Amino acid sequence: MQLNEKIYIAGHRGMVGSAILRSLKQKGFKNIIYRSSSALDLRNQQAVEDFFEEEKPAYVFVAAAKVGGIIANNTYRADFLYDNLMMESNIIHSAYKNNVSKLMFLGSSCIYPKLAPQPLKEEYLLTGLLESTNEPYAIAKIAGIKLCEAYRDQYGCNFISVMPTNLYGTGDNYHPQNSHVLPALIRKVHEAKENNSSKVVVWGTGNPRREFMFADDLADACVFLMENYSEKAFVNIGVGTDISIRELAELVKEVIGYNGSFVFDTSRPDGTPQKLMDVSRLHALGWKHTISLREGIQLAYKDFLKREVVEG
Repeated sequence: MQLNEKIYIAGHRGMVGSAILRSLKQKGFKNIIYRSSSALDLRNQQAVEDFFEEEKPAYVFVAAAKVGGIIANNTYRADFLYDNLMMESNIIHSAYKNNVSKLMFLGSSCIYPKLAPQPLKEEYLLTGLLESTNEPYAIAKIAGIKLCEAYRDQYGCNFISVMPTNLYGTGDNYHPQNSHVLPALIRKVHEAKENNSSKVVVWGTGNPRREFMFADDLADACVFLMENYSEKAFVNIGVGTDISIRELAELVKEVIGYNGSFVFDTSRPDGTPQKLMDVSRLHALGWKHTISLREGIQLAYKDFLKREVVEG
């Protein structure tokens, strides 16, 4: 990418999109375009086509998505499937019609089968059943990968896909019901500390293992791959190590300085037993993460405190 070429970030207000925007600006890219969801409904095919015809971006990052944690995914199943299918389909098709030089589609580690061998290699896609609670979201993301592959095969489009692991960081969602596990823990532990509560309830058994990457690391990897990778095969993006939810809760407790204990609500679903990405392909290309989990949680907690002041 040349510094003056037009780059479109779909989903620039989200945690991932805003991190990509920061990364591009830090690297000197200045011709970056974006639209809020109120200005451009990505589910509206005609609106997306009009936008692409008018702006003619050279590069596109598809970071727009309807996202949420286990409860949100399982409750709003139709919304997660429909909204994500429509957004990615409209963007990818319009990118093809308007001769976009290169497009990157961001998927999710939930695309892999629930009981796939660990760590998750890219070739494990579609080798088994998905985790039922987030199956609609996963199917939408798999469709996005296959759309990129199909437009490459049929039309020669330079469309690539990346699969991020579990993400957290600046601009995360801390909603008590609809957030992912790490931001949910940050909020719960912070509120327990503020209210002098002796216990914090954590959903599930605490045994599932998850891998976590700070969003700014992901953004740096995305820009790196946009500039250095153009193959059909999608690429996992992660840190290559995981941690149990119980261990994660203890780490959040240490960072925040909470002295209480945890109670694990086993009536709540655990989800997939383990999700650890094989990142050997990414490492072989020459990129590795730089932000440790403890450092990332410290940064995320600072962001949470700033937002609490603003929103409170």
